[in-house]
Amino acid sequence: NQLRSDGDMCMYALTVSTMEPKNVKEAMTDHAWIDSMKEELLQFKRLDVWVLVPAPNNISPLTLKWLFKNKHNEEQTVIRNKSRLVVRGYRQDEGINFKESFAPVSRMESIRIFLAYAAHKSFTVFQMDVKLHFCMVR
Repeated sequence: NQLRSDGDMCMYALTVSTMEPKNVKEAMTDHAWIDSMKEELLQFKRLDVWVLVPAPNNISPLTLKWLFKNKHNEEQTVIRNKSRLVVRGYRQDEGINFKESFAPVSRMESIRIFLAYAAHKSFTVFQMDVKLHFCMVR
C-alpha cells in the first residue's frame, strides 16, 4: 500500500509503533503492540492450531515467549508491528516433545540459482511474506 500524501502518512503513523519492545511488559504500554498480539492470537484461533489440554503430572509444559519485530518498507519507515508467540524450543527433549525437526526454508544456493535464471530470462521477481506459515505446515 502506497501512502500518497503527508496526511495519509500521519494517519498511518498513528496505527504503528516505532518502539520495538524487548518483553511483554514493554509491549503492554503501547496500543499498537497490544493490537499486534491480539492479531497473532486471533490467527491461532482462526487456523484452529491452539488446543488447551490438561498437563500430565509427570511432564512440565513447554513455556511460550512473545517476540516483537518492526517491519519496514524500502525507505525504512515502520509499516507494521509484528508479534509472534513461540515455544521455547530449547526446553524440548528429543523423543518426548518431538521425533524430528525441520524448517521448510529454501537453501541459499536454490535462491541464487532461481534469481540467476530469472535475471537471464528477464523475468520479474516478486517477494512476499506468508503470515503464520509454520502454523500451516502439516
